Amino acid sequence: MAALDGLPPLRDVIQRHGLDAKKALGQNFLLDLNLTQKIARTAGSIENHTVIEVGPGPGGLTRAILALGAKRVIAIERDARCLPALAEISEHYPGRLTVIEGDALKTDFEALAPGEPVRIIANLPYNVGTQLLVNWLLPKRWPPFWESLTLMFQREVGLRIVAGENDDHYGRLGVLCGWRTDARMAFDVPPQAFTPPPKVTSSVVHLEPNANPLPCDVTALERVTHAAFGQRRKMLRQSVKSLGGEALLAKAEIDPQRRAETLSVEEFVRLANAL
Repeated sequence: MAALDGLPPLRDVIQRHGLDAKKALGQNFLLDLNLTQKIARTAGSIENHTVIEVGPGPGGLTRAILALGAKRVIAIERDARCLPALAEISEHYPGRLTVIEGDALKTDFEALAPGEPVRIIANLPYNVGTQLLVNWLLPKRWPPFWESLTLMFQREVGLRIVAGENDDHYGRLGVLCGWRTDARMAFDVPPQAFTPPPKVTSSVVHLEPNANPLPCDVTALERVTHAAFGQRRKMLRQSVKSLGGEALLAKAEIDPQRRAETLSVEEFVRLANAL
């Protein structure tokens, strides 16, 4: 990457700015520059897009996104220690990098680039990644403001995102992603690619919005998936008892003796609509 963009190697940047990764912020810095480019390329064409990045840290992925031609990058960073390193990247790419110091969970993403084509690319902090994904999946208006999500998670979470029925990883997250997106695992990232190395393998997942998901009330779908998977080993007549039990299942034409992990996304939508 130093050869690609003329900026110093990331290890030097981290050392110069004293950027030891903070466990409390879910930080693991990705230093393998071939990998940061691979993540950015997984998003597809970004030349005419605004890319939103969460948790850029010292800016390895940010540099890859800019080097691959993103129109501009809006980076949300909570750790003030990283701002000087990101400012150096901003100087190198005048007018193309905007850094916002703040908490991604409190950010109004839809207001960041109104009317512009947006892709979200991020090595998400482990402690907030799943909640951010759910927030992006459940806006009131659909199709959403983003054209795609290219995100890194712990592999366990990635498997839950892409899982379908009769898969051990299938749960609420798989239903929400299966309902509103086309989600796929792109590739795995080994622990040694990070500083410090996490204890688990990570995975990059790419999601594109389904333009016409089955009509369904978001709140109702959340309620039925929460109830059904809250007691996933029990038959549905027991796990959804608080929502109407067998009467609800009969209305949705679903066998009360089945278990949550055997229901397709379409059947969960039927259940939500019956509720």
